[in-house]
Amino acid sequence: AISAIWGVEGDAKNSAASGAAPEGVATERRSFVFALREAWADRDARHFTIFVFVSMLAYSAQDLILEPFAGSIFGFTPGESTKLSGVQHGGVFIGMLLVAVVGTIFKGKAIASPKRWIVGGCIASALALAGLVAAGFVGAAGGTWPVRENVFLLGLANGAFSIAAIAAMMSMASQGVQGREGVRMGLWGASQAIAFGGGGMLGTILCDAARYIGAGPAGAYSIVFALESIAFVVAAMIAMGIAVDRAQGKADVLKDSPDKAGPLMTTRQTRGHNPALAQSGD
Repeated sequence: AISAIWGVEGDAKNSAASGAAPEGVATERRSFVFALREAWADRDARHFTIFVFVSMLAYSAQDLILEPFAGSIFGFTPGESTKLSGVQHGGVFIGMLLVAVVGTIFKGKAIASPKRWIVGGCIASALALAGLVAAGFVGAAGGTWPVRENVFLLGLANGAFSIAAIAAMMSMASQGVQGREGVRMGLWGASQAIAFGGGGMLGTILCDAARYIGAGPAGAYSIVFALESIAFVVAAMIAMGIAVDRAQGKADVLKDSPDKAGPLMTTRQTRGHNPALAQSGD
C-alpha cells in the first residue's frame, strides 16, 4: 500500500514555487484546521454533519443486540436469529433500489426529493423501532409478533434514508466555498464512521446498563430500541432544516446549463480567494 502511493504528492518545493499566492496565504489555505473551520462555519454543512452522526448512531445501535433479542425473547435458534441480519440487509437493499428508481424516473419532481426521502426514511425507521419496543413486551408476555416482517421494514426504511442521504451529500459537497468539497466530504465521512463504529458498542452498553439497574431482558432491549427511535426522530427534525434541495438545484443548474451558473461560480470563486467572505457567506 505504501509503495502504491509513494510520491503521489509530487515535489513540494516546486509546488510551492509555482503558486501565485503569497507564502502566508498559501500556508493558510493548506492548513487543515483552517479548512475544517471554514467548512464547519457553513450552516447546512454543520447541520448535515450532526444529522449524519445522529442518524448513523441510531442506525447501528441495534446491530449487536438484534439477534440476542430474537433469541432471548422469542426463542429463535442461533440459525434463525442469524437469518434476521439477512432479512434486514435485504430490506436495506430494496430501500436503496426503490429510492434510486424513483429518483431516476421522477427526477425533478417532489417525490424524488432527497430531503423528503431522508425525513420519511428516518420517521419510518423510528416507527419500525417502536414496533420492536412493543415486540419486546408482547414476547415477554408470551404473545407472538411478526419479528421478521418488522425487521424487514426497519431495513427498508434504513436503506431509503441512507441512500437519500448519500445523494444529498454528493450534491451538498459543492455547496459553499469552492475548493473545499473534499473537506466537507471528509467531515461527513468521519462523522458517519465514528457514529457507526460507536453505535453498536453503545447499544450493548445501554442494554447491559438497563439490566444492571433491574430491567428484565425485554425491558432492557426495549429501552435501547426506544432510544434509537427517538434518535431517528431527532435526525428527521435536523434534516428538515437543511437546504438539501437547494443544493440539488444548484448542482442541476451547473450540470445542465453552465452559462446560467456564472453569478454562482463568481461568488464561489470570490469566497474561495477571500477567507473573510467565506466565513460570512451563510
